[in-house]
Amino acid sequence: MMRTRNYHIMFIFPLALMFAVLTGSSLSAQIPEGITGSFSKGNSRELSRYFNDNIELVVLNNENVYSKSQAELIIRNFFSENKPIGFELLHTVGPQASRFAIGNLKTENGDYRVSFLLKLKDSLPLIHLLRIERVEGAMLTNDKNGSNRMPLL
Repeated sequence: MMRTRNYHIMFIFPLALMFAVLTGSSLSAQIPEGITGSFSKGNSRELSRYFNDNIELVVLNNENVYSKSQAELIIRNFFSENKPIGFELLHTVGPQASRFAIGNLKTENGDYRVSFLLKLKDSLPLIHLLRIERVEGAMLTNDKNGSNRMPLL
């Protein structure tokens, strides 16, 4: 009896722990690299590949439902006026079939909060909702790595 218990502790538990770590998904694994890379580079064409046929788009104070091609033009204009410096994915939530994500887009003109809703359509993750909102400097805090992050409430 004791030998079986030791076996579980010495073999099964570490194996289960390793499996949990390896199968636990990181933020970047949950969101396609094409999306995060598009925000980092300001590539509206690549980003639009992930748009649903119709997408609810909120860019600053402009909000509407647009076709994929209209939304790509609006995002292209945003990137031309706000050249991206980098993008950091801060948080994702929800099951793989319907995932909500929040990130911080750094541009030459300041920081923007980006949030989007991804839903699987024919096994492809597509953006159904995209919001880009200016982040006021007073709302940001620096973490140990010098990154700007929203404070947790």
